[in-house]
Amino acid sequence: MAKHNELGKKGEQLAVDFLLKNGYDIVERNYRYQKSEIDIIAKKIDVLAVVEVKTRSTSDFGNPEEFVKPKQIQRLVKAVDEYVISNSLDVEVRFDIVAIVKEGKGFKIEHLENAFYHF
Repeated sequence: MAKHNELGKKGEQLAVDFLLKNGYDIVERNYRYQKSEIDIIAKKIDVLAVVEVKTRSTSDFGNPEEFVKPKQIQRLVKAVDEYVISNSLDVEVRFDIVAIVKEGKGFKIEHLENAFYHF
């Protein structure tokens, strides 16, 4: 597996661990719909958090959250709409980003709630 794929997988697991530690239940991982993939669908009380995980080995080229592009956001919105409808859910949906940057032997994790809006 390529180094960036390994880093991405490690980042997703760190994000899951972080969310669990902060009171979220993990509902789905790597949910796919058409051309979209939602990294993590988590729930806390009556909020469904659609979580995009962005992991970088350095922030030299920008913060991880800056790499979520409008087309990707549109696909995520479409995918979560399908997920909510197909599962007959009545919940508030929020779009979050968990930004992870490698720092030495550790990682800096930042959870950005309401990172972008449904349009």
